[in-house]
Formats: sequence, C-alpha cells, structure tokens
Amino acid sequence: MRNQKTPVVKEGFPFIGIALALTLSSAFLLPVYVTLVFLALLVFVTAFFRNPRREIPENPRAIVSPADGRVINIREIEETEFLKGRYTRISVFMSVFNVHVNRSPIAGRVVKVAYFSGKFLVASLDKASAENERNAVVIETKGGKKVMFVQIAGLVARRIVCYLKEGDVIEKGLRIGLIRFGSRLDLYIPRESNVFVSVGDRVRGGQTIAGELP
Repeated sequence: MRNQKTPVVKEGFPFIGIALALTLSSAFLLPVYVTLVFLALLVFVTAFFRNPRREIPENPRAIVSPADGRVINIREIEETEFLKGRYTRISVFMSVFNVHVNRSPIAGRVVKVAYFSGKFLVASLDKASAENERNAVVIETKGGKKVMFVQIAGLVARRIVCYLKEGDVIEKGLRIGLIRFGSRLDLYIPRESNVFVSVGDRVRGGQTIAGELP
C-alpha cells in the first residue's frame, strides 16, 4: 500500500516539482514579488499533500473518521445500493487547507470498490452524495458488520485516488487514498452504532473516533 510513511504523498510530487521550478526560475528572471508568489504556491502545494502520522485508537469497535475536516451532516438514511439497509451517514467536508489523505475507518476485508463518474457540484451540498463523481468502498469486519465510505469530488477537486481493490484486508487507520483540492467524504455506519461526533466538529482522519460498532 502506497504512502504509509512518506511525509508527503507521492501523488503530490509532480505539483511540488512544478511549483519549485517556477520559484527557482523566477528568482533569477523575474521581480522579487513574483518569486514570493511562487514561493507561497510551493508552500501551499507541499502543505496540501502532507501525510502526517496519526495515533490510531486501539479499541477494535471504534470507527475512526476517514478524513480530516468538518462534520457537515449526520443523518439516518436507507442505503439501497450496496449496504441494503438503514445506516447512519456522517459527512465530512475537506477544505483545501485540510490534510487530504484518506484512511480506513475500520479493520476488515474490502468487499466492494465502485467508481461513479458524475458532476462537480459544491461538495457541501447534500445532493453531491448522489450526483458528484465519487468512489465507494465497503469494508466488512470479522464480526460481519459492514462500514462504507464514499470519496466525493467537489467543485475544485478533479481527481479521486483510491489504493484499494476488492479482497484487500486492511487495518484501521491505513492510508487508502486521497482527493485532490477540496472535497467531501461520507461515512456510513450501522444505525445501531454509537455516534461520537456532532455537526460542526473538526475531525482528524485515522484518529478521531466517529462512532463505535454495536
């Protein structure tokens, strides 16, 4: 699995390289203020693709947030496509300033990975869950419980990256992909689960406990 220890995800290297080349070139050829603009761009791009280490909760029933960001919606819904039942959906919005590496919310086996092309509506809109470009991953625990997360592209985001394939066995908190430049992630947990976050909370991927399996 890629990017498990690198301080910056490898997908960011081309963008960082371009920003670095622009900064160095402008330092020799252009006015100082232009160089400062490119330097700020270099800092921003490097920060965007940062890949920090996280302390993963040891509680085997704990469901961690798959993403950094702000909880914008929590609701119980009927999920008819993959889970076939009532689930609690926790939506996390990632701004361009958040860490964009996504992590596995639970340990288990990947039973479904499904990509859907779609629109690029503002990710905070509720209809983005059904209409935007997205990638759904269903994980089944050893106890037979299913948890799903959906990576959703937003207005600026144009690239969903997922390292997983069906049949993979993964650990909780494992880095499993990212979405470039602002996006959203929906987490579906069994409705009987305890929910430990509220709308407006700031969460950290792989570290914040979003819920607990029954």
